[in-house]
Amino acid sequence: MATKGNPGDNRTRNSVSMFIVAGLCCFFYLLGAWKRSGAGKGDSIALEMTEKAKDCSIPSNIEFETHHGDKMVQGDDFKFEVKIYEPCDDRYIDYTPCQEQMRAMTFPRENMIYRERHCPPDEEKLRCLIPAPKGYVTPFQWPKSRDYVPYANAPHKSLTVEKAVQNWVQYEGNVFRFPGGGTQFPQGADAYIEQLAAVIPMDNGTVRTALDTGCGVASWGAYLFKKNVIAMSFAPRDSHEAQVQFALERGVPAVIGVLGTIKLPYPSRAFDMAHCSRCLIPWGANDGMYMTEVDRVLRPGGYWILSGPPINWRNNYQAWEHPKEELEQEQRKIEGIAKLLCWEKTHEKGEIAIWRKRINNMDCMERDTASMCKASYVNNVWYQKMETCVTPYPETLSSDEVAGGKLKPFPERLNAVPPRIAADDIPGVSIGAFYEDNKMWQKYVESYKRINKLLDTGRYRNIMDMNAYLGSFAAAIESPKLWVMNVVPTLAERDTLGVIYERGLIGIYHDWCEAFSTYPRTYDLIHASGVFSLYKNKCNAEDILLEMDRILRPEGAIIIRDNADVLYKVKRIASGMRWKMKMVDHEEGPRVAQKLLFTVKQYWVAGENSTKPAG
Repeated sequence: MATKGNPGDNRTRNSVSMFIVAGLCCFFYLLGAWKRSGAGKGDSIALEMTEKAKDCSIPSNIEFETHHGDKMVQGDDFKFEVKIYEPCDDRYIDYTPCQEQMRAMTFPRENMIYRERHCPPDEEKLRCLIPAPKGYVTPFQWPKSRDYVPYANAPHKSLTVEKAVQNWVQYEGNVFRFPGGGTQFPQGADAYIEQLAAVIPMDNGTVRTALDTGCGVASWGAYLFKKNVIAMSFAPRDSHEAQVQFALERGVPAVIGVLGTIKLPYPSRAFDMAHCSRCLIPWGANDGMYMTEVDRVLRPGGYWILSGPPINWRNNYQAWEHPKEELEQEQRKIEGIAKLLCWEKTHEKGEIAIWRKRINNMDCMERDTASMCKASYVNNVWYQKMETCVTPYPETLSSDEVAGGKLKPFPERLNAVPPRIAADDIPGVSIGAFYEDNKMWQKYVESYKRINKLLDTGRYRNIMDMNAYLGSFAAAIESPKLWVMNVVPTLAERDTLGVIYERGLIGIYHDWCEAFSTYPRTYDLIHASGVFSLYKNKCNAEDILLEMDRILRPEGAIIIRDNADVLYKVKRIASGMRWKMKMVDHEEGPRVAQKLLFTVKQYWVAGENSTKPAG
């Protein structure tokens, strides 16, 4: 039972709370040390981390007592028993609610409709905790994780057989090894990327964001980090079991997705580069709809790379074992669509072709204006049907002006004013407001680091910001040790995802009333600022919290920032889950109504059927 507040008990309760909070920052240290593979064995890592934890201190400029407690705990919400969430059945270990196989097979296969998002109705949602597989361990830290994944974390061997010749993944003892090979780069992703870099400026920060369509196990994206290029990779959940799961276990950004009939969940003019390496997408089909969608998300001056069939079919059709007439027709269609899109072909050698999107519309004046999309709809993408109309360029005044604004090289562009803000394209967001937002999140992130001292250690590689706004949290925490999936909710007042991409970050649109397009246990840390206030009266906080638990790794961390009244309700629901929690005051002090809830997900695996409410 939850207890009501008693003003006479405040002094005792607050004193005890201070002792509990004093151990919070140290607790994160100890969690990093006591991995399941070595817990209780007195290994050297645990001893070293324990010694470091002795130095933890509570930052003096943050008061950890909550001062809205007496009023809040007397509310009706705390008269009810805490609901205890039991583990789901073990068969749901890899459950992806909106890409569930049985439901998918009830939809048409035409244009990959059955591989698109199909979420369960409310009455079919699981309201239990997804278990981790037996033997689950904390993933290796980057960059070792790029090459090795513990077998227990994703126990699927099918790709080691299906793709053995192509060198995707190998099973070695208790780990999977990823040699960096691929269907189109048998000599390794490094050598392949160097080929591309001879044509595309990847070494000077000009190209920063990339899109990998049909990514496999995301080795292209994994090795692009060497160039300080970050790729958003996607692939369907299909017969190639767990390819996106492998990508995320490796510490590489990826989502479950497909080019089917629905627009990609990204803004227009987002990516510096898009890539398809034998991705099996029929680029010439449906009147060029898929290439047109790539054009929408490609930044003016951006590059499209196509490697594999049908490129240079005359020399390769026998090796591919495809009729040369079909390959010739397919390449002719692709070339024709590229011309209609006003792309310039800059390279073709071997099985690789590269096109470049023009920097503005000056060289494309002959295009049929009837084929242009309405400018007001280009970012209206959530569950919207893909179109064959062409996304218009922003207006320019000269032939050498980059439509939408020229970006600075990365990392300079991270904190430079994004062109969409400079052009006043985001209502209510001025240049001054951008700088203030940046400054505020730098302060907040420094506060987070004082509480959770693992933030700078590489312990958290895959990070999600559930309500990213301008991406300033991600900018403040930016490091080669981590990446952030910046989510702009479809309910957000302003569409700011384009700004996030202009900063050299990546992100996605999503509605948190539904499950995210990822496997369970794919994020190390989740940041949720204002999420529950945003979705108040829109959908159940319970469902959002269960989804957070699904996608968070065992011993992963969550930081929730919200108004006190909302946060107390969230804490009450989460008390029935296997989380350790502590609420603290805002950085500006106890009189600010907004509070923070720091949580750590407990370690447990399939077969552990008793659930204890967390404190």
